[in-house]
Amino acid sequence: MAPETCRVKGLVVIALVLCTTEPAAAQYGVVPATKATEAELQPSACQLRLAKVAMFKPLPVLAGPGECGAVDAVLLEWVILPDQAKVAVAPPATLRCAMAEEVALWLREDVAPAALKLGAPLRGLDNFDSYECRGRNRVRGATLSEHGRANALDVRALRLANGEVIDLTDVNVPKHWREALRGSVCARFSTVLGPGSDGNHEEHIHVDLAERRGGYKMCQWEVREPVKQAEKTEPDAEAKAAKLEQPVPLPRPRPVASAAGGAPAKKMRSHLRW
Repeated sequence: MAPETCRVKGLVVIALVLCTTEPAAAQYGVVPATKATEAELQPSACQLRLAKVAMFKPLPVLAGPGECGAVDAVLLEWVILPDQAKVAVAPPATLRCAMAEEVALWLREDVAPAALKLGAPLRGLDNFDSYECRGRNRVRGATLSEHGRANALDVRALRLANGEVIDLTDVNVPKHWREALRGSVCARFSTVLGPGSDGNHEEHIHVDLAERRGGYKMCQWEVREPVKQAEKTEPDAEAKAAKLEQPVPLPRPRPVASAAGGAPAKKMRSHLRW
């Protein structure tokens, strides 16, 4: 009986070995990592368009806590103008490709021509904030900001070739120039927040591509003017002197107290001086 028992056990062992040698993908339906990696390395249609107008680095899927994260994200470093000049995005902005593409087109088609009206070509954009997993206005528990979806950019200033820095909220920058820039940015993006919006955007401009019902857009950027200080009007010197020469009225004298018994009191000379 011993040889037959051994023979049966041997067949069981061979069967187990054959089962365990099947590929893991066949057992559990897992896509091999090599194919997933190859798919991720293929540029998206958006990235192919963006490569014609900007310099960037493709990023892996952004995954953060809660709803934070994005697919097809890029690190936008430079925007290439039609004359092949480069505009630096400093620091480089982490954005969804669609958002990066809209920023690049805005700089190329709207901001660069406007910068020439200020006397020098556009050469830089100051990135105040891009991808960041947080609530709106950094309020704990608030609705997720579009920054948490890599779908927003905060712009503080523009830099020109002559070294001049143009702060978008500076009231000393020509008002008509800022109004034209506001018109262009509000036409391209679904949300624009600046001075006068909610108190949290007094020193920078927020832009995003938030999707809303009916394509509703929000453009809240108050283009302000310098505060005019009221001129102090000094009174005429001669008028001041005339007022000083006028006699100062004296108070009326106190009534004299009556004597005891109701008899009329004698008038007494007051020794009080006023």
